[in-house]
Amino acid sequence: MKRREFIALVSAAVAWPFSARAQAQASSGQAAGAVADVPGSVGQVATLHGTATVIRANAAPVALKISDPVFKNDTLETAVDSTLGVTFDDETTFSLSANTRIVIDQFVYQEGGNANAATFNVALGTAAFVASLVAKTGDMKIATPQATLGIRGTTGVVDVPQGGGTAAAPTIKLYPDTDGHVGQIEVFDRQGGRLGTLTQGASAFALRPGAGGRFAAVPYQIPPQEAARDRGVLQRLNVSHTIGRQMTIQRQQLRSRNQPNNQRPNNQRPNNQRPDNQRQDNQRPGGQPNNGRPQNLRDDGGPGKGNAGNPRGQPNNARKPGAPQPRPQRPRPGKPVSPNKKQ
Repeated sequence: MKRREFIALVSAAVAWPFSARAQAQASSGQAAGAVADVPGSVGQVATLHGTATVIRANAAPVALKISDPVFKNDTLETAVDSTLGVTFDDETTFSLSANTRIVIDQFVYQEGGNANAATFNVALGTAAFVASLVAKTGDMKIATPQATLGIRGTTGVVDVPQGGGTAAAPTIKLYPDTDGHVGQIEVFDRQGGRLGTLTQGASAFALRPGAGGRFAAVPYQIPPQEAARDRGVLQRLNVSHTIGRQMTIQRQQLRSRNQPNNQRPNNQRPNNQRPDNQRQDNQRPGGQPNNGRPQNLRDDGGPGKGNAGNPRGQPNNARKPGAPQPRPQRPRPGKPVSPNKKQ
């Protein structure tokens, strides 16, 4: 009996955090994995711990919830001891640590498009990201107060400390993707001059003031304590990315269902369009048959009654040119034809 009680106690202790989280989501009206397809949105909140807000159109900050949509020009900010994960329509995901603020300056993505582009402005704090389709098919940039980063399909961490450049230098770190692939991060100053390129996993630059007031990208050796912190940041990023990708797929499915009929794929014809081998005469303007002549003209060029006046429903184009109109033979009244009469 004691053994059973011990096992039940351990099981309850293990399950408590998950049940508490589920109860908290239920009490706040949030459903994990819920999807919202809001017109004009470019992404969705995938994960949230603590408090995060959005400033939209110079309005007052509004608290965010899981599954909330995000839009271009939104300013997202996390509070103390809070984290936020956002996944965009191309499956790019950002994970914001505590006291972090970013702005969605630009986001354009269309599947198969050639004008995909995105710009995210990390104004303060620590933002981890995993780049996806925009970085692979278009132009993805991350701006900081000191530099602009060209993202070429990879995972990274951007640190912009308070009063960056004076108390502590901002850092840019390149890490391998979960499948081991390593992309690259190009670093430019705010005037467009190239400062350097990160191409190896776990490599980094520190942005320090240089000559003429410009910043320089100085190779930065990541300290062990900071590397351990980054591992936790990347784990949280991967969780947000996994959840956000599922939301993105469901959101795309909702959008495809809501498309009007005139946006069907090429292999689906509307009902009023028939293939060439299924045309009907009554679908031509003026009631013209397939040969293009009006129905009130016979094939010999003379006037006629057309199909509408033909008692047997025979089309005029079945008669030979110049031949007289064949008349059906009818039995004369009062003179039945004997079946035994020889012809």
